[in-house]
Amino acid sequence: MAMKYLDKYPKDTAKGLWVVKPMWTVMKLFAKVIPRRSMTIMYPYEKEWIPDNYRGRPGLQFDKCVGCGLCARMCPTACICLVETTDDEGKKVKRPQVNLGRCMMCGYCAEYCPVDAMTVTPEIELAEYTREDLIYGPRRLRFEGVNEMMEVHIEEHLISNVQKGILDQPTSAFEVDRPVLEEAKCIGCQKCFKVCPVGAIEMYEAGVNEKGKPKKIPRIDTDKCICCKNCVDDCPKSCLHIKEVL
Repeated sequence: MAMKYLDKYPKDTAKGLWVVKPMWTVMKLFAKVIPRRSMTIMYPYEKEWIPDNYRGRPGLQFDKCVGCGLCARMCPTACICLVETTDDEGKKVKRPQVNLGRCMMCGYCAEYCPVDAMTVTPEIELAEYTREDLIYGPRRLRFEGVNEMMEVHIEEHLISNVQKGILDQPTSAFEVDRPVLEEAKCIGCQKCFKVCPVGAIEMYEAGVNEKGKPKKIPRIDTDKCICCKNCVDDCPKSCLHIKEVL
């Protein structure tokens, strides 16, 4: 029964020689490579050189971290979460924990960290026996020998500078953007004051509320603010928003 399908194939045998062209290409490459030294290395006894800014596993400079949680919010695979730990002074603080079994080494955590506490590292040998061993806590994320190459700085050119012809002064959004308060909406709940990781917000009295009690509204110290947006995200009345400097 299969014989009737043979009539559909070309009778010209020259057309069946198309396979010779790729074989000829392979043989030419073989003849070109065989006299040279092998490109393979004897891993793990030999290893390729890896630059300092290679996007390996994330690293954390514990002393610089303020626990703002921006790395966790920006992580596209949701492999970062804040956990409670103890700092060098014995105080309870929140610091990032990374599940490397889910991490795709994109470097966003290092790029968006406003204080450059999160870094990339050239460490790529991460094999473990269990999934639990791939969860790196704040202390385990530490990497010896961190340098400036491992800190990923997110910078952009302001539209106003481009219009003026200034193209050599890139800046970070965390240095210019700041939260702005709409006083009419504020109820003085002080949530922004409580969640600010750097103490850039203080509450001061600004009249009285509808019940006649003193009303406190936040005042933002722009020099301390790192624009982590915690105050904006936690505001129950959406009276805070980020003013982007263009």
